[in-house]
Amino acid sequence: MIRSLFTARTATRALLPLFGLGLLALPAIARQVGDIGVDWVGNDIEIEAVHDPKISGVTCHIAYFDRSIVDRLQKGNWFEDPSNSSIACRQTGPIVIGDIKLDQGGEEIFDQRRSLIWKKLVVNRVYDSENNTLIYLAHARQVQDGSAKMAISTVPLYATEVTWKNGKPKGD
Repeated sequence: MIRSLFTARTATRALLPLFGLGLLALPAIARQVGDIGVDWVGNDIEIEAVHDPKISGVTCHIAYFDRSIVDRLQKGNWFEDPSNSSIACRQTGPIVIGDIKLDQGGEEIFDQRRSLIWKKLVVNRVYDSENNTLIYLAHARQVQDGSAKMAISTVPLYATEVTWKNGKPKGD
């Protein structure tokens, strides 16, 4: 199958030596678990597993469209990539929560380039203390004209044993 010369995955692989040297920081690294071909020009749906770097026992699976070089040349829009993505997060082991941000803005746990310069696929985590739930939001971040396309997944913490490394927040 013909593949894109420059995809987010190849960019990440090229930069891995810099992560090892501590020159670049990366919130979480995705591991590819699926690659489904959707047409004859080499476009694929990629499925990746992402572990929350500050919460062990939670895994998110992200699916997104990966355009091939043939499709990019054929349509003449080399730098465009769809903003569509899907996310599902589940408890995959004992939950241990580290030092997480508890405000409404939450924190970014994952980002991946979806174009050479302009667009990233981002996953943010927010803790809903009233409902004792972790919320994960996948969306595209663009330099301008932000995308309204998003996907959400929740991991309820009720009826499960959760360890808070710094103690459960007050008021919960």
